[in-house]
Amino acid sequence: MTQFKPNREVVVVGVGLHPFGRFRGKDLATLAREAVVEALKDCGVRWRDIPVAYFGHVYYHGMSVGETALGSLGLTGIPIVNVENACSSGSTAFWQAYWGITSGVYDLALAFGAEKVPGGPVTVTAADSPERYIGGDHMMAGYALRMRRYMEETGAPASALAQISVKARQNAALNPYAHRKETYTVEDVLSSRPIADPLTLFQCCPTSEGSAAAVLCAREVLGSYGLDESRAIKVVAAALTSGNYNGRGSDHSAFSPYRTEPAALAAYEMSGLGPEDVDLVQVHDAATIGELQQIESLQLTPKGEAWRATVEGRTALTGDIPVNTDGGLLAMGHPFGATGIRMVHETVTQLRGEAGARQVNNPRVGVAQCSGAGDVTTVQIFAR
Repeated sequence: MTQFKPNREVVVVGVGLHPFGRFRGKDLATLAREAVVEALKDCGVRWRDIPVAYFGHVYYHGMSVGETALGSLGLTGIPIVNVENACSSGSTAFWQAYWGITSGVYDLALAFGAEKVPGGPVTVTAADSPERYIGGDHMMAGYALRMRRYMEETGAPASALAQISVKARQNAALNPYAHRKETYTVEDVLSSRPIADPLTLFQCCPTSEGSAAAVLCAREVLGSYGLDESRAIKVVAAALTSGNYNGRGSDHSAFSPYRTEPAALAAYEMSGLGPEDVDLVQVHDAATIGELQQIESLQLTPKGEAWRATVEGRTALTGDIPVNTDGGLLAMGHPFGATGIRMVHETVTQLRGEAGARQVNNPRVGVAQCSGAGDVTTVQIFAR
């Protein structure tokens, strides 16, 4: 049961996105600022009217990076909260902004995130952790264990998981913000360089740079700021959970791959909606197996059946449960602090009917799910 109940209705009125990729000529603050400016322009809110900001990031680029990023807009004395919560850093910043408004503390809030992820394998433990020496720290090794177990237990063929990458690239080819827009066949995916058996290179998300931003507002004050209510998208749930005790003696994701479920159940309870109401979804797909297990955790398909939904085309743009409509992590890339808010950007854009060539047919409810190390998971539900 949720312990906190929303009070005021909260809407997203502005979103901004810097393209994802590699930008060696831009520092983190520049990336972040550009997305913020786009979000402010999108809704017409003046920077001086923002009373609080939450900034998601993971990698160290100096202290108080949120203040640095916003400094060139003119520091106004507002609270600026720097948020680190693994891959859910951006979505946690958004969660804080939502609760700050619905609780009545603020009328407006800015949530933004940015990252410049180093190249090579991503590590999540301390430099002296034994896991770094036995392979347990490598993210893709963990995903490979999950994938192998899933294939054994469900009978999913390797080609079904490869199809997830094919779909991601097809969606990304329609998205000017995506890091990887090249399209592949199933055969291309399966024959790409091995990373951690059975994962191949094209089944793993690229490390990336980029930024995203969102402006949130209490619906009751939209008129006070002259905001366009027709483009305001309601936040009907914002849930954040972390891990529970695991009786198997390990918190490794291969032992408990459905850890999104508690956040999903909390979000459905908060919104009064269920899986049957969802028209599109963005999930954390750092590897292909991630997409399958996340949509199963969200109860959009029965457990063990998401791979069939993929093969049948149900998760494509024209399917009944479109997944990762902008290309997801697999094609957008994964700048940690920005990813969760990038999902918000795509969901809001789709619900507004402004997604262009990748627009889903008449969506009314969208879900954004993001997870990270430490069993951190956010699930946010949006509606128009």
